[in-house]
Amino acid sequence: MTLEVLLLLAGVLLVAVLYASVGHAGASGYIAVMTLLGFGAATIKPTALALNILVAGIAAWHFARAGYFNWRLFWPFALLAMPCAYLGGYLTLPGKAFNLLLGVVLLYSGLRFVVDTRVREHTFPPPLAAALLAGAVIGLLSGLTGTGGGIFLTPLLLLMGWATPKQAAATSALFILLNSAFGLAGNWQSTRHLPAQLPALLLAAGAGGWLGAYLGSRRLPTLAIKRALALVLFIAGAKLLSSS
Repeated sequence: MTLEVLLLLAGVLLVAVLYASVGHAGASGYIAVMTLLGFGAATIKPTALALNILVAGIAAWHFARAGYFNWRLFWPFALLAMPCAYLGGYLTLPGKAFNLLLGVVLLYSGLRFVVDTRVREHTFPPPLAAALLAGAVIGLLSGLTGTGGGIFLTPLLLLMGWATPKQAAATSALFILLNSAFGLAGNWQSTRHLPAQLPALLLAAGAGGWLGAYLGSRRLPTLAIKRALALVLFIAGAKLLSSS
């Protein structure tokens, strides 16, 4: 096992711990680590999508058991998102275009850690047309970048008053899971390639996620962690934009 792969394993484990401790799955963090270590799109996209399936599956299971999942809220966003995620996973953007899109996504993800989305006091169901359109756009983006789409869906649900924070998290968890599964299927159909180090990375992300969730319940300083994660995302995003 090369030093590069060992550093990637350590980075994924650390990111999983930190993200899980503040209630996030970590897709953008895994992408940032791979970017900073110099991995290309052929490794970043399928790896991020596979890790998303694992961490989002854990989160979806927990939220469903707690009774926060709402099928009526979920399905309009997921209906078109899944085929669009498959399409995004199948497509391979030119290197500069991929770096530009992913760089913007990472900068946005970092901003989400330092700017809180305003939560409305009262919620109401989303209009069907708006939910279908938003799901399709987010699904395509998730497949293209490997982010899963939760970083876009959660703030949208909260900003528009379509869900409470717990409902938004539950909806996003299953949304990420299905988008990532369809995105990975599309990517496999297109490339017939999965990174050799993927099984070890899945173990690292799973262990880190469980540890982070445990530590987070012990009241770690979440503000400091969010600022540290935002800094990593900003650096990785700036690196991608400078190379695009």
